[in-house]
Amino acid sequence: MMMERLPTKLWVEALVRRAQVAGAAAFVLQKGDAERGDVLIKVARLDGTAAVYVPSMNMEGERIFIDLRVQGIGPEEATVDAHVRKAQDRDPDLWAIEIEDRDGRHFLTEHVDSPE
Repeated sequence: MMMERLPTKLWVEALVRRAQVAGAAAFVLQKGDAERGDVLIKVARLDGTAAVYVPSMNMEGERIFIDLRVQGIGPEEATVDAHVRKAQDRDPDLWAIEIEDRDGRHFLTEHVDSPE
């Protein structure tokens, strides 16, 4: 059974708060549609590397996130930044979030499909 999703604005606020409470910095780079906008999350490790996470659905219809390193995006921060800019240009309803965390934590509570 699929659950109703939270409005994107509320979901983003919770993600930013989780990061801040844990001692990381989190910024909204682009605000998208408050109710249903997709979210792209960049995690900068502050050492020139980064990762980017995008939403998807698993076979059960549950929202998950994909670490785009599985598709060859990154880990150089410039490569990740270029991907983020393209995504922002493509989708004005997109929420783009940047988390700065030396440990590379994404603070997502959903399942993450990752190469690690």
